[in-house]
Amino acid sequence: MNLNVSSFSLLSLTLLLLFSPTVTADNITHAFEKYSNFSTMSDLFTKTKLTTLISKYQTITLLAVNNNNISSITNKSAIELKNILMTHVILDYYDELKLKGMKEKSIMLTTLYQTTGLGEEMNGFLNCTKSKGRVYFGSGVKGSPLNAEYVTTLYHNPFNLSIIQITMPIVAPGLSLAVLPPPPPPVPLAPAPAPSTMNAAMAPSPSPMSGATPPAPAPAPGPGKEDNASDSNVPKLTPETETPEVDSPAPTPSADNEKIEAADKAGKTSSACKTRFSFEVVVLLMVFLLALLGFKLELDHVV
Repeated sequence: MNLNVSSFSLLSLTLLLLFSPTVTADNITHAFEKYSNFSTMSDLFTKTKLTTLISKYQTITLLAVNNNNISSITNKSAIELKNILMTHVILDYYDELKLKGMKEKSIMLTTLYQTTGLGEEMNGFLNCTKSKGRVYFGSGVKGSPLNAEYVTTLYHNPFNLSIIQITMPIVAPGLSLAVLPPPPPPVPLAPAPAPSTMNAAMAPSPSPMSGATPPAPAPAPGPGKEDNASDSNVPKLTPETETPEVDSPAPTPSADNEKIEAADKAGKTSSACKTRFSFEVVVLLMVFLLALLGFKLELDHVV
């Protein structure tokens, strides 16, 4: 009994695989034919013969970009373009229902480029991240931006073929130069109001201690017509040579200084006079004593 059940299950699985629908080039072409705004990407898949390669797989999800946003990769070489388009082919099935049911997280998706064996540093994988209810796609290489956002599902044949729209093409590092989203248009700035005369007059002048450079003086008004007429008659003045610095004269002595100097001189003179008078008195006294001594000796001699 168990053998019969096992045989029946194996037969059912074999029949399911034999008669299950597969992705074909016609399916992809017909799916794109319904959307004329995606004709450029449909032509690129046909020119690079990727539709034939895709038909070997039973489950495929194509990431499509409309004609307005795909121009950034149309000028690439044939090899670059084929490699870039292969990274837009996911070897799994995703549609709006499956993407909306994703949890807030990031998952890695295998692309057709990974099957070539040329993938390096995860550039054969896509990073699919859901954040705040929105789904973003980017290269699986670490640090790559998630610039391509999910828009809508264009075509879906459950678990066989799905074509979903994203906002811009994804270019993995190593395949070509990265494609960045266009910058937002600049916001015009309102012109600043011109300062009034009163505000200009009330503005504080820079302090010399602050180190700020003082504003340059306004140029002198140009000569009038009469001044221009007389310029030819006026000789030009040669620049004056710098005069050498002259030592400033000594300060004139004041009256108090003169009195002090006169008193000093008088003091010195009086001291000299006193010294001289004392010396003369001593000399006269000695002469008197000698004379007295001589007189006494003479008196003794007479006696």
